[in-house]
Amino acid sequence: METTTIILFAATVLPLICTPGPDMLFVASQSLSEGPAAGLQATAGICLGYVVHSILVALGVAAVIAASPVLFEALRWLGVAYLIYLAFQLIRSATMTGKLTLSPEPGRAILQRGFLTAVLNPKGMMIYFAILPQFMSHTGSIALQAGLLSAIFVALCGIVYTILSTVIGGAGRRGNFSDRSRRMVEGGAGGLLIVAAGFMALR
Repeated sequence: METTTIILFAATVLPLICTPGPDMLFVASQSLSEGPAAGLQATAGICLGYVVHSILVALGVAAVIAASPVLFEALRWLGVAYLIYLAFQLIRSATMTGKLTLSPEPGRAILQRGFLTAVLNPKGMMIYFAILPQFMSHTGSIALQAGLLSAIFVALCGIVYTILSTVIGGAGRRGNFSDRSRRMVEGGAGGLLIVAAGFMALR
């Protein structure tokens, strides 16, 4: 695959990654409510979710989902429901005094949430299905090209969301907040997830 093709692909998907959506808003909400480390864990989970999307595309499952409006809609609304569930947890915690008890096992739990947020977001799969083929040549190995482009996409997601986690999490470290501030941050984080669910529902 030519270097110019790789650069053009990166330039095409980078604005899509930087556009606010369920993934970015989930990372932002976790960074606000739990700090930079939680944002990084959410980022890792989202990247793993996109690895699954890559495998599904390679296996041709994306074509099946794209051809089945009912299955696509079911997946989309499952993702909406999941984000609303997470938002409810944060908002409920924001109404209580004391320490946050949302995640007894923050590392693994946040990683799983990030993973599910990406896997249940059909936008990610459709990006793979609609955009990747435009940058692939029939003269080379299709699997190799798909793998390389997928790796670039996942890497860019990781870079962008890592920067986001560091900036937002650093600005809102919970340890520096009073209980009132903590509750405001969690309420705002829950609001971000509701917005993310709206993005997914209205798409």
